[in-house]
Amino acid sequence: MSEENFFQENLPKALVALLLTFSAGLVDIVGYLGVFHFFTAHLTGTSVQLGHGLVNHNWVNVYAAAIIVASFLCGSILGRTLIEMGSRKHIRRIASVTLAMEAVMLAALAQVRPGFTISPFWGLAVLAAAMGIQTATLTRIGPLTVHTTFVTGMINKLAQLISHLMFRGYDLLHSKARSAEAHRDQRRDRQQALFLSVVWLFYVGGAAIGTWTFSSLGMRALFIAVALLLISLATDQFSALSIREEKEQSEG
Repeated sequence: MSEENFFQENLPKALVALLLTFSAGLVDIVGYLGVFHFFTAHLTGTSVQLGHGLVNHNWVNVYAAAIIVASFLCGSILGRTLIEMGSRKHIRRIASVTLAMEAVMLAALAQVRPGFTISPFWGLAVLAAAMGIQTATLTRIGPLTVHTTFVTGMINKLAQLISHLMFRGYDLLHSKARSAEAHRDQRRDRQQALFLSVVWLFYVGGAAIGTWTFSSLGMRALFIAVALLLISLATDQFSALSIREEKEQSEG
């Protein structure tokens, strides 16, 4: 695969990644506002809260954080297992299965009405497991590693690309021999940096829309994420995710 035309060659998959990132930002804030004031789409802050709760003997927070970590891990393992099985059996649209599972889980939680008795721990488990499944579903776009449920690693990669652009730009400016390969590398890094910037904006946008809609819809705001998942699922029918890329991506 050529790395010159990142957007052209990866457009359907890139669009799905943006939709999933937006939905993750929305799910994260709706879960925070509506369930237990814990974030469920990324585990760094949750792990810090777990350590804080252990030292301060805040066993409710410890229990909540432990449930999130365990559920996210189980969801991610399930998602990776399905992707691996799909790869081995040459099921090109296995991502539709994981996306459908996530959509069902979010839709079930979105239908909970105010006044209905529900354990907040159950809600945390469903949200975290759904985010774990989503994390495992899409991990690469061409040569670029992506994470659709948390953006810390993406920002770190963006910083690396910006650094590469600065040094390559300096080298090209002061080099008499400006090779075509150097220009291709510069163009590739620029395209990928732009895409990662948009990924971050979509995560923030999802959180903003989730905050805005939660005030009027409550947990039903999760139906927005469900709709985006269904669009992603439909896209997978026309342009299947690359099973080989997903299988070969190692999770750090």
